[in-house]
Amino acid sequence: MLTQVEQAVKGLISPQMEAVAKAEGFTPEHIRDMVAAGKIVIPYNTNSKPKAVGIGKGLRTKVNASIGTSSDIIDYEAEVRKAKVAQEAGTDTLMELSVGGNLDRAFMAVHCGINRYTIERLRKQNYRYGGLVSKGGTTMVSWMEKNNKENPLYEHFDRVINILKKYDVCLSLGNGLRAGAIHDSHDRAQMQELIINCELAQLGREMGCQMLVEGPGHMPLDEVEANIIVQKRMSNEAPYYMLGPISTDIVPGFDHISSAIGSAQSARYGADLICYITPAEHLALPNEEDVRMGVHAARVATYIGDMNKYPEKGRERDKQMSKARRDLDWDKQFELSLIPEEAKKIRDSRVPEDEKTCTMCGEFCAAKGSDKLFKADLAGDKV
Repeated sequence: MLTQVEQAVKGLISPQMEAVAKAEGFTPEHIRDMVAAGKIVIPYNTNSKPKAVGIGKGLRTKVNASIGTSSDIIDYEAEVRKAKVAQEAGTDTLMELSVGGNLDRAFMAVHCGINRYTIERLRKQNYRYGGLVSKGGTTMVSWMEKNNKENPLYEHFDRVINILKKYDVCLSLGNGLRAGAIHDSHDRAQMQELIINCELAQLGREMGCQMLVEGPGHMPLDEVEANIIVQKRMSNEAPYYMLGPISTDIVPGFDHISSAIGSAQSARYGADLICYITPAEHLALPNEEDVRMGVHAARVATYIGDMNKYPEKGRERDKQMSKARRDLDWDKQFELSLIPEEAKKIRDSRVPEDEKTCTMCGEFCAAKGSDKLFKADLAGDKV
C-alpha cells in the first residue's frame, strides 16, 4: 500500500486529497502537489480512518486538542467525554497523551529530535529558568542519561519511519526540549532540537512518510515571526505545529488567553496547526469545561491569525457581521458568529425589553438611533 506522499509523488490523487481540496477551495491537483512537496499533510492513520483534514501551506490554520490520563487521575470515560466536548467545540484534530493507567490503550508521543549533542548544549548553557517541561522529552533524556546511550528513536529513525509507513501515519516530530519559560525561548538546546527535527522531517518525507515539525511552548511575541521563518527555511516549509505559544509566564488560570494571543501571532506568520491551551495549564488535569474553553480560545486565535495571513479572502465575514450589527439583524449575527451557541446563550440569559436591542444600552441603543438618522442614506450604501 502506498502512503499519501508516495501516491502524490507518482501523480496520484487520493480520496483524502480530494476531500481536503473541496473543504479548502483548491484543486485536487494543487493539494496533491503540495503533499508531494511535504508542504501539506493529511493525517489519515489507516487503522482509524478519521475525517481527512489538511494541514499546511495556504490552508486554514487548524486547532488541535490534547486529552489523556495522568498518574493521579485515571478515568477513561472522562477522557472520552473530553474528546467529544473538544469535537463539539470545533477542534480539527485530537491527540491522546495518556501517561497513567493501561498505556497499551493509548498512543505514543514520539521524540526523535533529542540526541546526545542536544543534551550537551543544555548542560553547557547552565540549564534553564523553566527546566524541562515535556513529559516525553524528560523521560527520553532520563533514559539516555541513565544508560549512557543515544536516543534509539533518533539512532534508528529509518526503522521508525518504516513502521509508521505501514499505516500511513503522519509523524509529528515532538518538541521535547521546548521552552517552558519565555526567558528560555530560543536557547541553544531548543534550537538544536529544531535543527534536528527539520532534518528528520526532510528524511522522513523522502522515505515516503508525512511529517510535521512541532514548535515551542513559551515565547515572547517579538520572537514568534523569527521562529516561524527559521523553521520554514530549515524544513523546506514542512507544516509547523505550534504549542501555543504561551506569551507570558505569570497568568496561571488564564493561560488559554495568553496562548490565544501567541497563537494569533503564530497563525498570522505561517504556523499551520495550533495546540489549544486550557485554563488548567500548569495547575491541573483539564476537565470538560477547560477543554471547551481551550478549544474556543484557540479557534478565535487562529481565525484572527488567518484573517491577517490571508487578508484577500479572510475579512469578508467580518464585513458582513458589521452590517448585521448595524442593522440589528440578530439572526444574521448568530449565523456569522464563529461560536454561535455561546453568543446565543449570553443574549438569551438577559432578554431586552425591545427585542431589536440588547440590555447593554436598551433604549439608548446607538445602532437603533443612528439608523433613524441615516436610513435614507442606506439606499446607496454598502449593503
